[in-house]
Amino acid sequence: MIVDLRSDTVTRPTPAMRAAMAAAEVGDDVFGDDPTVNALQARMAALAGMEDALFMASGTQSNLCALLAHCERGDEYIVGQQAHTYRYEGGGAAVLGSIQPQPLTQDAQGLMALDDIASAIKPDDEHFARSRLLCLENTWGGQPMPAAYLEAATALARSRGLNCHLDGARVFNAAVHAAGPSGDPFAALRDITRHFDSVSICASKGLGAPVGSVLCGSRAFIARARRWRKMVGGGMRQVGVLAAAVDHALDHHVHRLQDDHRRAAVLAEGLRAIPGIRVRSAATNIVFAEVDGGRGAELLAFLAERGILATGLIGLRFVTHLGVDDAGIERALAAVRDCLQAPPAAVSAAPRAPY
Repeated sequence: MIVDLRSDTVTRPTPAMRAAMAAAEVGDDVFGDDPTVNALQARMAALAGMEDALFMASGTQSNLCALLAHCERGDEYIVGQQAHTYRYEGGGAAVLGSIQPQPLTQDAQGLMALDDIASAIKPDDEHFARSRLLCLENTWGGQPMPAAYLEAATALARSRGLNCHLDGARVFNAAVHAAGPSGDPFAALRDITRHFDSVSICASKGLGAPVGSVLCGSRAFIARARRWRKMVGGGMRQVGVLAAAVDHALDHHVHRLQDDHRRAAVLAEGLRAIPGIRVRSAATNIVFAEVDGGRGAELLAFLAERGILATGLIGLRFVTHLGVDDAGIERALAAVRDCLQAPPAAVSAAPRAPY
């Protein structure tokens, strides 16, 4: 049996989720008459503390439509050098919207220095692109952004006339982390999103839905985003079958993210005990590690032979999700120990890492 730790994007619908999808009432969403989509959009907007929401095919599409709705040609958005919206989404805002990214260096937690943000905001002068938007990402590399930083960074942006967008691909992981074992992750979600004018929330990662992200914001903002969604080919028809999966995930898969976080912590602790491997970062459901002696590619190939899948594009990465149980974590640790206790072997290059 495969233990797939490449990404939480590899999750598959549970039998109960498939049943909810099969039973979904549907309509034509382009006409606005799919009741399941409409109910999900209203629910997600309320959860995020915003006026309206829009179901999207993917997180990349959701972030793209957000940037296009916030900015015009010749505007710029301030973003982290390693942030997904800048580095891993094909340059869509620049290509399709003529929006200039202003990437800034991030620290080990994914944070841009407040002084750097302030310095990057351009004066209102014809020589410069117009600074219009600050874009943050939570979690980043699995690490939740501190609440104090979210408040300070967005307050700074607003004081200079910028709007704020959150790439919340894994924001429910951040909310569950903030809430703790006995807290309310939905209240924690609102504590995060209240700092932003818009947020993109992905359902096809830790929440385990097969497709979809939901973009939340004001009614006027969502109206602009809806027009952009149509232009980039995101208008879908009887999409209630997909919205039903997201709705099921909100009912059943949010609190269980604690299991993913616990398993990632067990994995990180086990890796730290193995000579020859160093845990670089371990938070929520993502563990990054480095292998001594340049043996990362060898380890990935060894793990694959044992039925353990991980990635190595930006350091050895393991991601826990609803498709990985306690036994899978123990299998992964045992395979790492077996590999690093053996002599080095020549292997092919490490596989490319998905988001």
